Amino acid sequence: MHPLYERLKHLFPLDEVTEQRPDLLFVTLPREHLRSLLLHLRDIEGFSHLVLLTAVDWIEEGQFQLTYLLHNRPKAQDIGVRIKLARDSATMESIHTLWPTAATYQRELREMFGIDFPGSPGVEEDFILEGWIDLPPYRRDFDTKKFSDENYNHRPGRETHDPAEYMKQQLYPNGL
Repeated sequence: MHPLYERLKHLFPLDEVTEQRPDLLFVTLPREHLRSLLLHLRDIEGFSHLVLLTAVDWIEEGQFQLTYLLHNRPKAQDIGVRIKLARDSATMESIHTLWPTAATYQRELREMFGIDFPGSPGVEEDFILEGWIDLPPYRRDFDTKKFSDENYNHRPGRETHDPAEYMKQQLYPNGL
């Protein structure tokens, strides 16, 4: 198994571990251990750069998965740290004090998924969706078709055609 995993497994209660490739490892752990693992990775292991913070909506499991992707420049290694949150109470501790750029990711995740990061700078302010009052649009239970039908006028000329039948009609308007 990956040498980084060997060092971490003795210090943290890791659940799932995936070695994507020799320079990319993913670990999953309980949310209450996130800050201590991130501090260890940054201060001891050299993962000084927060590459991204993203989410996945596992609606069937009633959970969101947050993934914090970190990079160690000198070793050219990445690690993804995953945690699970209940969808119905999606609140997570902010890490903006560890990496100030996290505040931007956290604002986006709050607006697009409804995951709250109390205390994160600007997290309560509109980010992309000014004046949005509907269900966050990246949640899998958001119905884009229904939203479109309710908010936009139907415009003629936007009919959908079966591609095979449509092309046959265009190529052979008088039939075969």
